[in-house]
Amino acid sequence: MVSLTRAASWLLPITGALAVPTATVVERAVRTATVVIPSPDATVLGNVMNKVESFGGIPYAEPPVGQLRMRPPKRLSKSLGTFDGTGPAGACPQFLSSTESNNFLFDILGDIANIPWVQDVTGQSEDCLSITVARPQGTKAGDKLPVLYWIFGGGFEVFTISPLTVRPRRRRAQLTLSLVSTLQIGWSSMYDGTGLVNYGVEIGKPFVFVAVNYRVGGFGFMPGKEIENDGSGNAGLLDQRMGLEWVADNIAAFGGDPDKVTIWGESAGAISVCAQMALFDGNNTYNDKPLFRGAIMSSGSIIPTNPLSSSKGQAVYDQVVKAGGCSDAADSLECLRGLSYDKFLNAANSVPHLLSYNSLALSYLPRPDGRTLTDSPDALILAGKYAAVPMIIGDQEDEGTLFGLFQPALTTTEKLASYLKDYYFDGATKQELTALINTYGSGLGAVGEGSPHRTGLLNEIFPGFKRRAAILGDLVFTLSRRLFLMATTGVNADVPSWSYLMSQNYGTPILGTFHGADILQVFFGIHNNYAAKSMRSYFINFVHSLDPNGQGDTGFPEWPRWSDGHKLAQVFSRRSALLDDNFREDSFHWLAGHIEKLRF
Repeated sequence: MVSLTRAASWLLPITGALAVPTATVVERAVRTATVVIPSPDATVLGNVMNKVESFGGIPYAEPPVGQLRMRPPKRLSKSLGTFDGTGPAGACPQFLSSTESNNFLFDILGDIANIPWVQDVTGQSEDCLSITVARPQGTKAGDKLPVLYWIFGGGFEVFTISPLTVRPRRRRAQLTLSLVSTLQIGWSSMYDGTGLVNYGVEIGKPFVFVAVNYRVGGFGFMPGKEIENDGSGNAGLLDQRMGLEWVADNIAAFGGDPDKVTIWGESAGAISVCAQMALFDGNNTYNDKPLFRGAIMSSGSIIPTNPLSSSKGQAVYDQVVKAGGCSDAADSLECLRGLSYDKFLNAANSVPHLLSYNSLALSYLPRPDGRTLTDSPDALILAGKYAAVPMIIGDQEDEGTLFGLFQPALTTTEKLASYLKDYYFDGATKQELTALINTYGSGLGAVGEGSPHRTGLLNEIFPGFKRRAAILGDLVFTLSRRLFLMATTGVNADVPSWSYLMSQNYGTPILGTFHGADILQVFFGIHNNYAAKSMRSYFINFVHSLDPNGQGDTGFPEWPRWSDGHKLAQVFSRRSALLDDNFREDSFHWLAGHIEKLRF
């Protein structure tokens, strides 16, 4: 049995990074980097460490508390004076686990997430809208380095478990699964960008890294007709957009070029990148200039969704109202805004969580509201209502394995079809969903073709796991990526795109190259092997020139545009190769023919 003390100890590794400096601002000023920004005017102090100057937690909006809760962000206008950016940014309120969970482990995690100690450790509060900037040491205003703007992921709830790589024991025939996991409570300070910034300098392609804090869960993505009528939909996306506007106003003071911004995200962050492209029907301008010129989407793109006021969205809102004790209020939204922070946090977290039976049928995610997103993202892309910029988009080979672990009872086609209809796609019939499932084979054939892919009859930990993992991974990530590329190249054939499939963790039992595995390597440089170095080089080249191949000086193979033969760069731990993007073609054609019925 997991004790509360043992579970809480999982969080201890991050506490050191969050220690509050004891020296005064004046005392630290003599050994920090200093930048003067114009909007709002401030003198920002930052740390100098490992040849990187970091400026953490710079506010870009008013605290979204009280009557600003669940509303679009309000731009910060008052002067910040001398701002101490030498510490980490505080985290926005987290959705670690549902407070209504019936699963013991996740019930414990939900309790942990909401206790004051954990919230204090992460600096967790509603006053969390901030920017973190990292630049190579010695960078100064006027250097005009390109800018990489990072949007973190986490299922719009910000909790992921990232199992580390399995390694075979050299003197044993068995594989040993390391169950060491990192519990990630997500916010900008988790992603300081130091490794990436230094790698850019190492390859002669320096850049400025920016990470944005945005509201997640019920604070940033509350659905419901009440939110829609209030004009407050997709507040988290608007946080990201205001962060980009802050970059346009201020990044030149840090030595960045506001005309050379690339937005990059992973998982929900990648879905957010796609949403930023479609926001306001593709209008990505601010003061008559584009806010970004390129996009990188790692494990995520279009998510077809129904409006805020749809039955599923309304059910989420109604549950939060009930849990918050606001069912009898004359104005339920006003009541929710009037709740204490703790009461609203628990109410917002009373709905199903990402790591649950519901899995990728998320409670909170961007939904059409008629104002920020005027339609489902798939419809906006097909109509050309998006900012058509050069992009890189790709996936892990086994995106669905992590999310297919939580439904062990779905052992038959009938049960799986019912599950997909009841929890995901109520616009499709069971017969249609059965046809989709059948494209993945049956019996041992389904096992052999399932995920982890290319592992034959291995890894079927309970009946139906591998087929379900393949379907979830394809619907939300891998095949929807191909559909996205088909749509964008059809609408804007001249805008280049590149696509990849990462297979660097092939052989990991049960999970394969799982969702989020690239963050460990590409972002943090853990297992700094060929996969990590090649993708870092491609991405940084893209930030500089909007071409991952740069000037042909990467030292890695030429990566053709996706439109040139529909080929992916398949990246392994020690090499890469080109892969035809035509696998699971029957499943893809089913998806393309039913996209409007797959909105959830």
